[in-house]
Amino acid sequence: MKQIFFVLFITSAFLISCKNKSESVQVNEAQSVAEASGKSFMVSSATSKVLWFANSPGGGHNGTFPVADGSLTVDNGVITSGKFTIDLTKLTVDDLSGEDKSNLESHLKGTGGKGQEDFFNVTKYPSSSFEITKVTGLANDKEGNALVYGNLTILTVTKEVSFKANINILENNVTVTTPIFQINRTDWGLKYQSKNFGALKDEFINDEVKLQINLNAGIAQK
Repeated sequence: MKQIFFVLFITSAFLISCKNKSESVQVNEAQSVAEASGKSFMVSSATSKVLWFANSPGGGHNGTFPVADGSLTVDNGVITSGKFTIDLTKLTVDDLSGEDKSNLESHLKGTGGKGQEDFFNVTKYPSSSFEITKVTGLANDKEGNALVYGNLTILTVTKEVSFKANINILENNVTVTTPIFQINRTDWGLKYQSKNFGALKDEFINDEVKLQINLNAGIAQK
């Protein structure tokens, strides 16, 4: 019986690992942002969000980065430019509750009694942003119909990243959804408890952070 439970546990862990498998994005120096041309769509803060997933040897956490605002422009059925802003002051931890939840959120925001600069330091840097540099088509790929390139700014660092996305363009609505992808947080100066920057073997936090973007934009009102 114990052997059966052990096999089931290993199988479940393997399936979860496969489900959460994600690609690391390519990171380059910041590039010129795309010029706006075409019909304008305004990103809805109520129905748009960025999900995050972080892990360490002791376990993991997940949560949400709220999207504060943004815009997309479309010409001939193609996104030509766009940007959105994340409100870091309202980030959430979604897998905890009560005091554990509030303590971790405060630590990530840097609003607690200590560790102000461990992660986002929202008092000094209340937002993060992404600005599109280009969008190219992607054919015969199960994870997306486009490759989106853009400048991601966190704290004082701006880097261009690229990721797959499913883009759906209608007359009065545009949605952009991505598979889960991962970035290396240290590329943006987030080095707290990184094993590559002096963290103890049993206390490090993985450098890789997984993200999933969900944007919903409606036709801009004139």
